[in-house]
Amino acid sequence: MVHLAQLWLPILLSAVVVFVVSALLHMVLPWHKSDFGNTPNESAVLDALRPIPPGDYLMPRPRSRGEMKDPAFLEKMKRGPVVVMTVMHWSPSALPRSLAMWFVYGVVVSVFAAYVTGRGLGPGTEYPEVFRFAGTTAFLGYGMALVQNSIWWSKKWSTTLKSMADALIYALLSAGVFGWLWPK
Repeated sequence: MVHLAQLWLPILLSAVVVFVVSALLHMVLPWHKSDFGNTPNESAVLDALRPIPPGDYLMPRPRSRGEMKDPAFLEKMKRGPVVVMTVMHWSPSALPRSLAMWFVYGVVVSVFAAYVTGRGLGPGTEYPEVFRFAGTTAFLGYGMALVQNSIWWSKKWSTTLKSMADALIYALLSAGVFGWLWPK
């Protein structure tokens, strides 16, 4: 068994590597360019949405379980569109805040990868075994929860699969860092 405190360097370094590579994947490569489409008549749509405060919304949304059977509600659903929407507040600090939260999330995923790997393997374990444990755990942290966005919220499967490919890259890089810096 390897204690979590012994793994502080691979935890931080893997989070830094994931942070840098994710920036490259999202800002340099055209990989995610098609994740979101353009809205017809965007200015008019934005004007109509402007009064809505930041939050998550579902339209049409029944007020009760009973209303889900109401013919008027069913007609709204039939007519469409059905919308799942997040309204965000923008400010100059929005991007730095999101980047900071993404880095902290990377550290959290690395802590879990370190914990699981450290509980399962001892000092001196060979690189491939450390790689397997840390990589599998990191992939679970970065990727598996994305699937429910396509299942429940109709996010395009292509977007989810691209994000899961990103997660695999992050996991492989994290696994490489853990294998490289594993205590002897």
